[in-house]
Amino acid sequence: MITRYIAVFLYAVMIIAIGIKGSRKTKSFDDFALGGGKVGPWMTAFSYGTAYFSAVLFIGFAGKIGWAFGLSGLWIALGNTIIGVFGVWYLLGNRVKQETTKYNVHTMPEYLEARYDSSFLKIFTSAAIFIFFIPYTAAVFMGLSYLFEVTFNMPYTYVLLFMGVFTGIYLVLGGYKSMAMIDVIFGMIMTVGVFILLGFTIHKGGGLPNIFESLRNINPKLAAPVGPPGFIPLASLVFLTSVAPFAMPQLLQKFYAIKDQRSIKIGMFASTAFAFIVTGVAYFTGALSRIFLTPENNPTAFLNGKPVFDAIMPELLITVIPSALTVIILLLILSASMSTLAALVLISSSSITKDIYKGFVNRKATDKQLTSLVRIGSVFFIILSMMLAFLKPAVIVTILSISWGAIASVFLGPFIWGLFNKKITRMGAIAGSVGGLTICIILFVVWGAKMVPQAGSVGMLASLALVPVFSLFGKKVVGHESSRNLLSAKLVICRQRTDGLQR
Repeated sequence: MITRYIAVFLYAVMIIAIGIKGSRKTKSFDDFALGGGKVGPWMTAFSYGTAYFSAVLFIGFAGKIGWAFGLSGLWIALGNTIIGVFGVWYLLGNRVKQETTKYNVHTMPEYLEARYDSSFLKIFTSAAIFIFFIPYTAAVFMGLSYLFEVTFNMPYTYVLLFMGVFTGIYLVLGGYKSMAMIDVIFGMIMTVGVFILLGFTIHKGGGLPNIFESLRNINPKLAAPVGPPGFIPLASLVFLTSVAPFAMPQLLQKFYAIKDQRSIKIGMFASTAFAFIVTGVAYFTGALSRIFLTPENNPTAFLNGKPVFDAIMPELLITVIPSALTVIILLLILSASMSTLAALVLISSSSITKDIYKGFVNRKATDKQLTSLVRIGSVFFIILSMMLAFLKPAVIVTILSISWGAIASVFLGPFIWGLFNKKITRMGAIAGSVGGLTICIILFVVWGAKMVPQAGSVGMLASLALVPVFSLFGKKVVGHESSRNLLSAKLVICRQRTDGLQR
């Protein structure tokens, strides 16, 4: 036990040291929010992957989906890798970097305002980020707290308080600079950790043939291409978790900050390989939980004979991994979660500070004021998320599905269509954003917690469909910021020609 405390202490010292180093390089709001727009490929690749996969994956999804779907949960891992990582980098990486540079924007709400000349879209999407990222961040806090509670026998509340304070210090010090630097280390820890987890899980299960046979003996469908819940629930989870990254601000922000096109090519392959390893191992080990855990031997993971889904993976890790190596797995999940928390908090506080405060409250706010306010906003957002996590409103998978479904329904249609089609109108963008979210929330209420992934998927599809349909009405919009930039570019060229003639 003392080894675990020492490892976590050294880990904390390392992160704070990097936070201090990052703070020395953070001189402006652009530095704090985007690292100055000059972040390299490896930092961006690991930052994308660690922001995508957190304690929500290892504790929430791997536990509940693995228990319910068995090995067919690996379809989610495959979808996340091919669509949610490679597809996003390949299709959006260069385009997002070009567009955000052209419009000179720092956030997705800023981009939508510039692209569609709509203040309403800016404030609506900013509010959506703040509202729906709170439960997402709370879910990450919950996953970490469950893990520490089982590993260290510490009360949930104390762990939650510690993680909140620690995240606040780490992020407020250096912003994106600190986050990008530490994400490389986080990614390395995660890679080593998942290989250890995979090796010991297969060994404990008596080898792959024995593992497959054991699953078939429990329920043949657990080793089938489609698990017991059926095709529709599985397809909804694949769609929700794999397509949502095309509209998730905390992931697409990485392309705002990356240095150049060459970095995007390198980062695409590095991030894809990382995702394949991490998600594959997470869902595979989660699928084996029925083999290793029983109500008699693992009472913590069950209540009245029924599994407590958020407790399955922490209990499985303790059962499968030797005590001497559990600290590595602990740091694996801690690393993933710290990066996700930092990304969520940074996006939310930046959106409130830049999009709402400067956009509508004080348009003359200086860069120094914005940098100070984004730090204060980060602390405020962390406190709200901790308060929600303390209440434990639902299982982690449900909370995340609601957050991802809602945010993707708001952004997916307007953002994707806006990037690739100049004929999309302001009316179409607003209809897609508002309509997608409205349909998503109505279905959340009507269908209930068991069909949250399906509700989120329908909301996303609605967002994509409504944009082109309503764009048939209204005038085509060419981003107003691009017009200004074009005019500025022409003025610069004219001045250069005039200077040349004078010489």
